[in-house]
Amino acid sequence: MNVWAIDKDTSLKLLLLELVHRFGENALAINTQDTHFQAIELCALADPKLAAYIYTFAQAPSRYGIDLKYPIAQHNIIGEHENLPLENIIDIISTHLFS
Repeated sequence: MNVWAIDKDTSLKLLLLELVHRFGENALAINTQDTHFQAIELCALADPKLAAYIYTFAQAPSRYGIDLKYPIAQHNIIGEHENLPLENIIDIISTHLFS
């Protein structure tokens, strides 16, 4: 995947580069239906219903928000993790999608 060719916010591209560096090129899938410039949805390859929606809109500079999606929609966590630095977002993604 050429991260720089994706039409997304630079902060999201930096996140994707770090994820590729830590977990490998084919560890996650990107939901291409999301067209918002400041948001991206990543899912586990083993279970596409397990996903993380990461966004930079309405966040402080260099900060991220993340919503966690589960196979059972009632368990989704929306709007509770905002204005987090890159390292916190990576930790959440690691726990949510790789544990």
